[in-house]
Amino acid sequence: MPQPASASDQLAQLRKLLGLRPAAPAVVRSLDRRLDGAELAPGLRCIETWVPFERLPERLDLSALGMDAVETRRILAFDTETTGLAGGTGTRAFMIGASDWRDGGLRIRQLLMTTMGAEQAMLREFAAWLEPGTVLLSYNGKCYDRPLLSTRYTLARLPDPVLGREHIDLLHPVRRLYRGVWENCRLATAERQLLGVVREDDLPGSQAPAAWLSYLRGGSAERLRKVAEHNAQDLRSLSGLLAHFHALAQGGEALRQAYRHETR
Repeated sequence: MPQPASASDQLAQLRKLLGLRPAAPAVVRSLDRRLDGAELAPGLRCIETWVPFERLPERLDLSALGMDAVETRRILAFDTETTGLAGGTGTRAFMIGASDWRDGGLRIRQLLMTTMGAEQAMLREFAAWLEPGTVLLSYNGKCYDRPLLSTRYTLARLPDPVLGREHIDLLHPVRRLYRGVWENCRLATAERQLLGVVREDDLPGSQAPAAWLSYLRGGSAERLRKVAEHNAQDLRSLSGLLAHFHALAQGGEALRQAYRHETR
């Protein structure tokens, strides 16, 4: 007695009757999980780059911002990428980026968590970057980034290295100077108007949480790398804006032109 055809044989016969070609074998592509930088601790990476930048004087004249002069070497620009914009104890920073002027250029360092359990290691590493005389530089950091980090240090039961520190928040002087002149005072607007920076293929900050969570769930690293690029540009623009205001106080445009040339 003939044996009944298997399901695969039946499917092959049906495809033959219908004049269909055999199905192509499935192509298995390896998932892109590549991230830049070096692993400092389990689940914590550090991405470090150096950007050419016009050498600045030892002290920056910030009188154009209504501030006292500050030693250039003391300034540390910082910016976070977080799991949400609402704040609160449930929001955490999964990336902390920082830049300072070193060796005639701009040193950019970015700490990236690739597991939930790496937060304490990230907070400890960032604290080690802050010296007693470090002055923080941010854009809306006094209202968002600094309080967020203070909350995370408190929840981790670690000393808070950012609370009570000297802090230059460029959003407030930019608002005083340009509110009603520009359509808004966002960082992207300030960098375009004052530095000539126009971002191309930039991942909006609102998409950063989804990119990180997708990677944590086993997804591609492509969009997470774009988050790091976005963060690095924020840091370059912060430093460029501060140099721009120093140049204005000195009555010249040399530093602004140098920055625009180096970031094209």
